Amino acid sequence: MESLLIQRGRVVDPASGIDHEMDVLLRDGRVAAVAPPGKLRGQAKQTLNVRGAIVAPGLIDMHVHLREPGHSHKETIATGTAAAAAGGFTSVCSMPNTGPVNDSADITLWKRHPERGALVNVFPVAAATVGSAGEKLTNFAALKRAGAVAVSDDGRPILDDKVMRDALRRAARLKMTVVQHAEDANVTVGCSMNYGATSFRLGVHGMPNSAESSIVERDIKLSRETKGHVHVAHLSTHEALEAVRRAKKAKLRVTAEVTPHHFTLIDENVGEFDTNYKMNPPLRSAADRDALIAGILDGTIDAIATDHAPHAFHEKQVEFERAAFGITGLETALPIVLTVLHHHFKLPLWRIVELLATNPARIFGLTGRGTLAKGAHADVTIFDPKKKWTFDASQSLSKSRNTPFDGWSFTGRAVMAIVGGKVVYEG
Repeated sequence: MESLLIQRGRVVDPASGIDHEMDVLLRDGRVAAVAPPGKLRGQAKQTLNVRGAIVAPGLIDMHVHLREPGHSHKETIATGTAAAAAGGFTSVCSMPNTGPVNDSADITLWKRHPERGALVNVFPVAAATVGSAGEKLTNFAALKRAGAVAVSDDGRPILDDKVMRDALRRAARLKMTVVQHAEDANVTVGCSMNYGATSFRLGVHGMPNSAESSIVERDIKLSRETKGHVHVAHLSTHEALEAVRRAKKAKLRVTAEVTPHHFTLIDENVGEFDTNYKMNPPLRSAADRDALIAGILDGTIDAIATDHAPHAFHEKQVEFERAAFGITGLETALPIVLTVLHHHFKLPLWRIVELLATNPARIFGLTGRGTLAKGAHADVTIFDPKKKWTFDASQSLSKSRNTPFDGWSFTGRAVMAIVGGKVVYEG
């Protein structure tokens, strides 16, 4: 497709200051023009009337696990990106905890190769340390040249102060972000859920909030010292949120994301050992959940990311303490955001696009994405914020079905995803 004219949609593009009914012209993989309705008539080979829908910059999921190489029984890059497109995402940033760990330029290039069959843009986040062992830094420069957009040992926290300090310094020189899985693993050994009344009732070892907040506070201190950019992945506690809020007031280079499940669910939802509610960080208390929502509403939180973590059936259908951590999330993220944050808490669509597109592009330096400005990449998400529907996990495009949201009714969903000017999903 050489050219496409998207007509009569409400264009919401915070980066360009646009929130009006507009027409968007895509040509040769780029945004050619955005103009009032009717001004661009006749300038495209194909037209698409989307009256009543929202036309936004392509959504970017900063935090997904595509499982390849090494764990294709859970997910492949092809199946994961198909699920991403169905959820309205046009770009995903894939974490490095694969088999082998993505700690080299070769693996980074492998993940980006067309043979992987990706339907959306895949931007690898490479390991910060060799083998994600937390000891020796990887070659950040070589990884960046190969296409890595950030570094992280996600799944494993960087606990050594010197290693984290050196990582922030090296990344700062290369204008890269260090993404931290904030967890004091020395404290959480053998823990399967949040520490609280529910873990006590079930007789399960719980992770205290301090295991997260102590690492966040340490990293903020190191960010101040090195002027490096630390991004807190899947923040889940009110103490860590307060630390990020203080860091922002001090103008430090600290950003944070939250997941839809952490601002929607609480530890009580685990019920009687339902492993579809087991994730890391764990579901926290109602007070923590409410604090996260407040942080989204007041602007402390920069982004919403899924932490899409697919697992095979047998990896979840075991005793709770033996079950794998994580849930899928690519197809339910936007519906949850619209249903909970927009319709219930009245968060403006403008802010939702910031959280899911504008800010992720800014944080990872994805030039020409997260906006529909002229010359930007022709990545577009079209969604209907009023569409009522029910999620059926058996129909998911992901290879895995480990979700707590099966059977949930939502208001709002993606109706089309366009990548590089090409329609990759139409619902």
